[in-house]
Amino acid sequence: MPTLKLKPKHRPFCFSVKGHVKMLRLALTVTSMTFFIISQAPEPYIVIAGFEVTVIFFFIILYMFRLDRIINCILWPLLDIINSVVTAIFMMTISVLALIPETTTFMILGGAFGLLVVVCSIADAALIYRKLLFNPSGPYRKSAIHDKI
Repeated sequence: MPTLKLKPKHRPFCFSVKGHVKMLRLALTVTSMTFFIISQAPEPYIVIAGFEVTVIFFFIILYMFRLDRIINCILWPLLDIINSVVTAIFMMTISVLALIPETTTFMILGGAFGLLVVVCSIADAALIYRKLLFNPSGPYRKSAIHDKI
């Protein structure tokens, strides 16, 4: 009796680990921006957080509709890693600056959520970097010649 070989199903972006991390990053950035708006923080804090929300939302839409497969002239994972690193640097800067002076509770919450965004950005960059590797299962292991025979 012949067995049927089914094609491996494509896992939608929303249900993947990268999708969950990116959506968590978006939610934390929106929360941080909201706390900065409520606390009437300096405008650069709000603008940087708002810009990051826009860029993260762009990447989520890009991966959800699989536009990265259609527009293949750009190396999207590399752009996503660069965005994650820049996000981590900017959010770390504004979060530390928000936590240094004695300010309102909402500004401290915005800074704390900003630090959580930094952690999620680093995790997101690590997950995408793993996708860029030629051997995503792990590092190269040297084996003896007699193991191959």
